[in-house]
Amino acid sequence: MKRIRESVALTLSLILTSTVFTPTTASATAPSCATIATNPAVKKGITLPCLDGKRNFVFEAIRGPVLINVWGSWCEPCKQEIPLLVQIAKEKKIQIIGVDVEEKNTDTAKAFVSAHKMTWPQLYDVKSKTRGIFGLGVPVTRFMDVDGKTVYEKIGPFKSVAEIRKAAEEFLGVKS
Repeated sequence: MKRIRESVALTLSLILTSTVFTPTTASATAPSCATIATNPAVKKGITLPCLDGKRNFVFEAIRGPVLINVWGSWCEPCKQEIPLLVQIAKEKKIQIIGVDVEEKNTDTAKAFVSAHKMTWPQLYDVKSKTRGIFGLGVPVTRFMDVDGKTVYEKIGPFKSVAEIRKAAEEFLGVKS
């Protein structure tokens, strides 16, 4: 009888422990892409989905002024640069669009975006369709004007918020 009680107690203990300490697997969400400015007349080009899953965008239709940052969760320099972009995004003076490349899946991308507090719109380029535009390496950042023309491109990570602000002022006319 004592063995039965010990067995029941152990079983209940295991059940309760696994129930209490089981992590939740709620999927992360991505920021909306509703703020992305586009030229609706541009219909042809590279089509990328928004990471929020609600809409696709023809990349060539995007209009600025905007900072477009190409990144991947697997990229160490990208991880170093992201906190700088988070700070710039909080200032709300520069529109930012992220392009996540070569990610395993959207769940991984969304979890990374959420964990790193990336509040700006994110496009998802799983098949590296933009490789011809941005090249092979990441991070790459482009500043585009109101006509969608690239006015500045930086290959590699920004090293400081001041460096981003300086480029935004020089190439987009955004004052700090």
